[in-house]
Amino acid sequence: MNYCSNCGEPVRLGIPPGDDRNRYLCDHCGIIHYQNPKMVVGCIPEWEDKILLCRRSIEPQYGKWTLPAGYLENGETVADGAQREAFEEARVRMASMKAFALFNLAFVNQIYFMFRGPMAAPDVAAGEESLSVALFTEDRIPWDELAFTVMRETLIRYFQDRKQGAFSFHMGDIAPEPKPFETRNRAGLNTTR
Repeated sequence: MNYCSNCGEPVRLGIPPGDDRNRYLCDHCGIIHYQNPKMVVGCIPEWEDKILLCRRSIEPQYGKWTLPAGYLENGETVADGAQREAFEEARVRMASMKAFALFNLAFVNQIYFMFRGPMAAPDVAAGEESLSVALFTEDRIPWDELAFTVMRETLIRYFQDRKQGAFSFHMGDIAPEPKPFETRNRAGLNTTR
């Protein structure tokens, strides 16, 4: 943040009195700009023994597969947001949903809240943020083409629970993926391992 959204003057990073962490402070109007994590909501739409995935038409991870999910909007409940995202991305209506998982992604200031539940009907179509949508059995999940680690972890837990015949509520932390190791080859060019 460079400028105050209240008065337009430059801001500085500092710890306000009585606080314990850096915040953006405006010395001109006195506003403290608190920034809090973003909530992402989504679901695992189920139809018989299949689940629905969406192929992303936007960055990041253009062309990769994901579960329908997105940022919670002001004035929405987490369930309403997950229903909206399922419809926006896959034109799917959920018959019902149950809370399934909560993941902390502290390194990007996000919290994912995922539901699971049956679709009202198998009628699906790609929304604006999806290139395509499809129903997959477990053995057809494109594991190497999943967009995000949090979606991989959600699906791993989902299929483990499904095999056991009982679904639990899961909580966990997702760490950043390690960056590829770069070296210079004999020609002086960077290569990634």
